[in-house]
Amino acid sequence: MKNLSYLIAFGFLVSSCISKNSNVPEHTSIKPNILLVMVDDMGWTDTEPYGGEINTPTIDKLAKNGILFTDFHTSVSCSPTRSMLLSGVDNHMAGLGNMGELLSPKQIGKPGYEGYLNHNVASLAEVLKEAGYHTYMGGKWHLGHNKNSIPSARGFEKTFCLLNGGASHFRDMTAIMEADLVEYTLNGKKLDELPKDFYSSKSYTDFLINNIREQDDNKPFFAYLALTAPHDPLHVPEPWLSKYKGVYDDGYETLRANRIKSVAELGLLNKEAQPPKMNHLVKPWESLSESEKAIESKNMEVYAGMVENLDYHVGRMLNFLSDIGELENTIVLFLSDNGSNPWSNTDYPGNEDGVYLSQFDNSVNNIGNPTSHTAYGIGWASASSGPFDYFKMTSGEGGIRTPLIISGPGVSKNTINKELVYVTDIMPTLLDIVGVEHLDFYKGKKVIPLMGKSFSKMLNGKSTTHYSDEEYIAGEMQNGKWIRKGDFKAVFVTKPYGSSKWELYNLSIDPGETTNLAVSEKELLKELVEKWEKYAEEVGVVKFE
Repeated sequence: MKNLSYLIAFGFLVSSCISKNSNVPEHTSIKPNILLVMVDDMGWTDTEPYGGEINTPTIDKLAKNGILFTDFHTSVSCSPTRSMLLSGVDNHMAGLGNMGELLSPKQIGKPGYEGYLNHNVASLAEVLKEAGYHTYMGGKWHLGHNKNSIPSARGFEKTFCLLNGGASHFRDMTAIMEADLVEYTLNGKKLDELPKDFYSSKSYTDFLINNIREQDDNKPFFAYLALTAPHDPLHVPEPWLSKYKGVYDDGYETLRANRIKSVAELGLLNKEAQPPKMNHLVKPWESLSESEKAIESKNMEVYAGMVENLDYHVGRMLNFLSDIGELENTIVLFLSDNGSNPWSNTDYPGNEDGVYLSQFDNSVNNIGNPTSHTAYGIGWASASSGPFDYFKMTSGEGGIRTPLIISGPGVSKNTINKELVYVTDIMPTLLDIVGVEHLDFYKGKKVIPLMGKSFSKMLNGKSTTHYSDEEYIAGEMQNGKWIRKGDFKAVFVTKPYGSSKWELYNLSIDPGETTNLAVSEKELLKELVEKWEKYAEEVGVVKFE
């Protein structure tokens, strides 16, 4: 395969050309470049600048050179967030009202539930490409599988992508669940196999570096590095596989307490805030057998190795941009698509009976290798959420509040921003920074205007506020609902994790959602629920049942 040979070759070329002394030609552009780094299922406290113990020097340096946001929000899961990130439009209007794999019978075929990034929106790549940008993508797409909805059909010039929501991080192309057909594309063409040295974080980074290096003009670039790490299955090569041996032997309750303490010391949240209790579904660490503890600890060790590994590869990317003289002219964003993942490997549809999973060797000594298939589960997910309650697939803060760091030309340095920001705000902010207008029409079709709101003036210190205390921001997936007005949040977390009732919290003093104000502030809750119903009607929410 010609394309496969090319892919294998660029891995070697990249590794030989990213040192500070490499003879890479400079090609400085006029407009700022954009590097958008999206990681997968990372908890809020998994990196050093957010209070984590995992070694993440690149992300820490980004935070020191830019702005760290403490109140950034996404959807509860992967593809709805990605649809909003790349369109600036609510997921229910962009085609991902629910994940395509999880559509209920009443949602199938309904507008906004196409299961792919629909053509009622113009993607960020499409808008930037029309404005003269090179557009590259390496990593997870999860926004469509057919020829009209894959990245190369949605504005990306060069692509190396996993179309699915997840898969093995090594070259075997093994699915997370038996029903999945794992699909990779290279510049729009399906791949039958991957290079022998493939590892997701490494290979996607290689691809972007290679394409940016090959530019022979002064056009700016938009590079979307959509890493699949640290999404399960938990896989990482050495030396990261063994790096955290023994670090997590005290269990997830201890880890969570340590991270909550660190968050307070960093001044990221209200120091007087009450931490949430562990979810009722988490088994106490001391109730586990020694063999169960060994497996749990190893899962978290591998997860931590994956986080440090992705930090290393993001560092390679930034070093390369520095080498070619482009880093100072590049807006860099680092974020996660949702909170930590509470699912174990048996929670995925079709895996419950263990038949599909029986082909893997999930013994303690093999976890992390290509022939294993594990996830770190609800205990460690709770620890990753740190001071927040809940996790991915829920509308609690642990599910929808994620890291966001932005650095680059004109961006304030070493700053903590505590304003509410939503994922639909990213695209209008980037277009504002680079001076590109959104499109009214794309390929002859009228597209939905941006629904997000630019916060570019906060990046350079010209404004200290984004949303007023009278504005409403809302979201939904699979009946998990939330709406914000200032510091107040009305939230509906479905069973089995939550109560399946509307609750109300003041996040400025209670980010852990520990004190329900539904009774004492019933008029405010009523107002917020009514506003949520209006939002649901406007965007076309179809009840999940």
